[in-house]
Amino acid sequence: MSQPIQTVAVIDIGKTHAKLIIVDGESGQELASCKIANRIVSGPPYPHYDTDALWRFILGGLAGLHKAPGYQAISITTHGASAALLNASGDLALPVLDYEFAFPDKIVQAYETIRPDFAETFSPRLTGGLNLGAQLHYQRTCFPEEFASVATMLTYPQYWAHRLTGIAANEATSLGCHTDLWRPFERSYSSLVARLGIADLMAPIRSAFDVLGETTPAVTEQLGLPAPVPVYCGIHDSNASLLPHLVGFGIPCTVVSTGTWVVCFAAGGQAVDLDEKRDTLVNVDAFGKPVPSARYMGGREWELVNKTLGPVTPESEWASVNDVIAQGQMLLPSVVSGTGPFPGTTGGWRNEPQTDEGRRAAASLYQALMTMTCLDLIGSRGPIVVEGPFAANRVFCAALATFSARKVYASASHTGTSLGASFLTGTKSNVPVERVSDTIANLAAYAETWQKMAG
Repeated sequence: MSQPIQTVAVIDIGKTHAKLIIVDGESGQELASCKIANRIVSGPPYPHYDTDALWRFILGGLAGLHKAPGYQAISITTHGASAALLNASGDLALPVLDYEFAFPDKIVQAYETIRPDFAETFSPRLTGGLNLGAQLHYQRTCFPEEFASVATMLTYPQYWAHRLTGIAANEATSLGCHTDLWRPFERSYSSLVARLGIADLMAPIRSAFDVLGETTPAVTEQLGLPAPVPVYCGIHDSNASLLPHLVGFGIPCTVVSTGTWVVCFAAGGQAVDLDEKRDTLVNVDAFGKPVPSARYMGGREWELVNKTLGPVTPESEWASVNDVIAQGQMLLPSVVSGTGPFPGTTGGWRNEPQTDEGRRAAASLYQALMTMTCLDLIGSRGPIVVEGPFAANRVFCAALATFSARKVYASASHTGTSLGASFLTGTKSNVPVERVSDTIANLAAYAETWQKMAG
């Protein structure tokens, strides 16, 4: 490498938006960014991501960000539950399927007969294509001609690394995020890979920390770079959020990564008595180690509950919390059914608040109660770090500190996924966190009522 890594360009593709962020390797600060919506193409042949539009965004954004502030390496993080199926020419044999697509009943029933037991993979059975194995089964069954042309299968961060470098790889954090394809404790593929007949199609497994290669001559020219830059293998987004705190806090620690999904990681925990019916699972961290985890679609639920509200200041929301608690105004799970710790329930208001401030405060308490439920399910220990949008939610953080009676920290980084992805390049900046000092009175009875009604 001709020059030291001072700044890292991170490709961060979430379910809702795709972003490009330049991260300062010393301070961890975000120096520049741009983003677009991650659009879903309705079909044919099925709902899928617009990878051509994403690629144009990546090339255009990287070209512009090279001019200012510049970068010396590229790292990648994406959402999970996705894979790229490449033909012999290196092009997509089938589009990258939207994991929220619901398969026909006969496909779902057939998949149930071949998927491994939870005790093997620690992947719970999830809806739609959230189990990557279900996607592959659907594509293999319904599109046999196209599937027969597949020469290589890649996990999603590594698909973008392949487009930049021409080198194919898979990586354990994406294989280990509820795919049904991975044994997290054995660090090997599950029996499903053989049942689907895809063992010979899986690209070699590389570490998230590996330099996969350099930008190809064509990409280097398109980006206007004076010389190729190294491209790191990449990492699943929730595990990218976990990585800086593993480095900063050590083990045991608990990380609550918030975004479209709220994913709770009990680093250093033991996978004892996990309940597959309540969306608990075992993830795999950047070092390949198993991490008991639980999740729910918190960001999506927040949007659904608050989309009709007018502007609410943090101060007015905080001021309304005591009234919400005193009047027993609460939101019950689940706003998005089929996932999370209460997958079979349909949520709604109990004694619905009549003000926007009250609704927002009750929605924040709901998120804290859902998160605490997840932490209890996975035997969470140690300090709790909240990263992502909910880290700025005073009511949420104070309620979490009150419920847990543990040290809770709010990350000041607005995109922990990008910071974590930058760590893959060897940068080890201090993660900016702030200890939560607020607590909320009279929460115990409120929580007890909520838990009873949640069932």
